[in-house]
Amino acid sequence: MSKRRRVIPVGGRRAGAAATALILGGAGVLLGMSAGSAQAAEVSYATHCVPPAGIDPVDGTTKVEITAPATAHVGDTVDIVWKFTQAASKNPDIIDLPANSVQPSGTLKAGGAQTAAVAMLGPRENPAIPKGGAMTLSDMKGTLKLTTAGAVTLTPDAYTVNAFGTDTKCAPTVTVPTSATIDVTAGDGSSSSTSPTPSDSTSASASESASESASASASESASSSPSDSVSASASDGTGQSDFTGKEVSVPYACKTPLGDKSATSPVQINAKKDGGSYDLTVQFNGSVMDSPADIPANSVSPSMEVVLGGADSGTVHVEGPTNSAAIKSGDPIKIPDLTGTYKPGASGTSTLAPGVLTVKALGTTTTCTPTKSEVSLTLDTTEQASGASGSTSSSGGLAETGSDSHGALKALGLVSGTAILLGVGVFTFLPGRRRLR
Repeated sequence: MSKRRRVIPVGGRRAGAAATALILGGAGVLLGMSAGSAQAAEVSYATHCVPPAGIDPVDGTTKVEITAPATAHVGDTVDIVWKFTQAASKNPDIIDLPANSVQPSGTLKAGGAQTAAVAMLGPRENPAIPKGGAMTLSDMKGTLKLTTAGAVTLTPDAYTVNAFGTDTKCAPTVTVPTSATIDVTAGDGSSSSTSPTPSDSTSASASESASESASASASESASSSPSDSVSASASDGTGQSDFTGKEVSVPYACKTPLGDKSATSPVQINAKKDGGSYDLTVQFNGSVMDSPADIPANSVSPSMEVVLGGADSGTVHVEGPTNSAAIKSGDPIKIPDLTGTYKPGASGTSTLAPGVLTVKALGTTTTCTPTKSEVSLTLDTTEQASGASGSTSSSGGLAETGSDSHGALKALGLVSGTAILLGVGVFTFLPGRRRLR
């Protein structure tokens, strides 16, 4: 049986070779296009971090990956992503950080053919971070407009970690290796962005920042508004049952792990007579602010010791309910009314002034002591059996007098704009005081 051979014309061979070359060339083009967005190798560098006042500085290692296009043209605006594989410092052993309460920002240095400082910003997105846990930071993003042909190098530099309005600032202590390089060629660059991944974090953060600034300003303005209410008193036999105190601005000294803080808050004490006793209500007027982070339900518990003076002495314990619902970041928050019962221990004119305030929140205790007594309410009282004067604390709501333990309690003072967040944002800074950085 004879076999037939297929004869391929010379021109056909050449055409086939050309087609093969074209296919391979096309594959090369495709490979080149896929390399345009390059995942850079990880770089690590020694870093010095300075937490808020009162916490010791930390020296650690930062590990970063920078992602940027491998190639681009002059005139292109490229998107750059900074990914933390390890932050230099851990969460201090002070407070558990709730989810979505931490926001990173930083600076990326461009060098080589073009020098620039690229502002990088990440969204406030993170899992819950326990005390002493590793800081899990969101990816930061920024843009760079390319102006010069050549190799443009990208190197991570200093960064800041913001949580509850406080900043931990971290800076390299060594020369940081280049993390990525963009090969920029002359050509018809466009103004459109060349991006490895889409980013809209900058505009979102700007909106958040503006909201926090506006809320802090509103809080400060509201807190400084004077009250027209007047201290009321009544003699026995008048039949009066409701007594409205005047609003007083109470200067507080707060001892916190972040350092000693001076703060002020407008407070008003009201009373309703019930037999020989008085039902007290302590109000924090004008202390509304926006929450800088998500606060879980039933995680904030405020209380105060109202100080008695004049004919009577001792303190009356008042407390408020915990927050029944979770408070979302950016939502308005306000310390609730604190209530308790005052049973007079002496007959005569007795005064009531705001005393030590305690806020338990997120596993921490904040205690602030007035530096000056400000009387909010005056009452004409009649001594009752087992009343306040000369007594120690009891389960009925009286707190131990003369206690030295208040100053030893650990306090949490977190700054948000011009406000100190004591669990739910009670105080505003006294004018002229140094702001926490």
